[in-house]
Amino acid sequence: MRYWLMKTEPSEFSLEDLKRAPKQTAPWDGVRNYQARNHMRDGMKLGDRILFYHSSTDPTAIVGTATVAREAYPDDSAWDRKSEYFDKRSTPERPVWVRVDVKFESEFAVPLTLAELRTIPELKDMVLLRKGMRLSVQPVTSPEFNAILAHAGKLAQRK
Repeated sequence: MRYWLMKTEPSEFSLEDLKRAPKQTAPWDGVRNYQARNHMRDGMKLGDRILFYHSSTDPTAIVGTATVAREAYPDDSAWDRKSEYFDKRSTPERPVWVRVDVKFESEFAVPLTLAELRTIPELKDMVLLRKGMRLSVQPVTSPEFNAILAHAGKLAQRK
């Protein structure tokens, strides 16, 4: 099993949106960065666990967890001319972009803000905390994932 962090703008697709989706499962589409696409296409496997991160909001934070419910398959929004994710290079015969389906797992009682994450010693090397790291899909180590869950649990107890 592998672990991932996936960033989304809550105004576009939030953890609440995922919770309300049929079977609490939805496609993670619209990724248009090659490195993020490669993580989804080559790295993500059924059952992998995901940290669900709300970006472009104040404050940015990990708000819960999800799992990979379906491995990578073509992102057909890329060949839909009406979609904001349209890419003329991508066709049904030669798709450039992929999506995965994600399933809601849990919501943190207290979101873990970026500032809070920076205080956790076990996360000192986490990809998310590197300067300039904007990648929307990024790997997380097992110790990092477990440290985040443990910290989220402690914050929930204080609430």
